[in-house]
Amino acid sequence: MDVKFLIVYLTKKNKVMENIYSVIITAITTLGGATAWRYYEKRAAKKEEDDRWIKNDCTSRIAKLEALLEESSREKDEMRAIILNLSSQVARLETEVKYLQEQNRKSL
Repeated sequence: MDVKFLIVYLTKKNKVMENIYSVIITAITTLGGATAWRYYEKRAAKKEEDDRWIKNDCTSRIAKLEALLEESSREKDEMRAIILNLSSQVARLETEVKYLQEQNRKSL
């Protein structure tokens, strides 16, 4: 009778241990899944924040480059006007020098 009782006791104890193991495994899996979910949520939020920062950074850089381009274009136009003015002055001075040289030769 003791053997029969021992077998029943061990069988029940085995089932209880199996149930405890199942509960422990389920708890670990559930906690691990929730932790993984929070990790992926944080990772997605961080990526979105990084993307937003890059977009804002690129937008500000583009605005600066556009301003520099406009300023450069304006300076180029000013330089072109100065060059045209100087070219006309040089042409006028060349004509004047030729005239004065001719006058100088005639007077000698």
